[in-house]
Amino acid sequence: MPHFVYIMASRPAGALYTGRTHDLRNRVVAHQAGLSEHTAKYNIRKLVWFEEHEVFETSLRRERSIKRWRRDWKLALVTEHNPNWQDLTYLIPS
Repeated sequence: MPHFVYIMASRPAGALYTGRTHDLRNRVVAHQAGLSEHTAKYNIRKLVWFEEHEVFETSLRRERSIKRWRRDWKLALVTEHNPNWQDLTYLIPS
């Protein structure tokens, strides 16, 4: 079963949320519906970056690593892979 590490944003270079899940589509829907207190408070609704991992432990280490990163490193990661900060929900694998 794949595991995903992801970053959501309120707008380009706005408020960010980094998370991890095995069901990315449902997790993004939950964020967009305002079911997460933090993302609802800061209007974080756009999936702007994600990566897939085959092993739970690898995804856990990656998420924890990114959460410790400085904000400008996270912004650079998103901008490198998604320069226009588009919502990438349509790219989530089925």
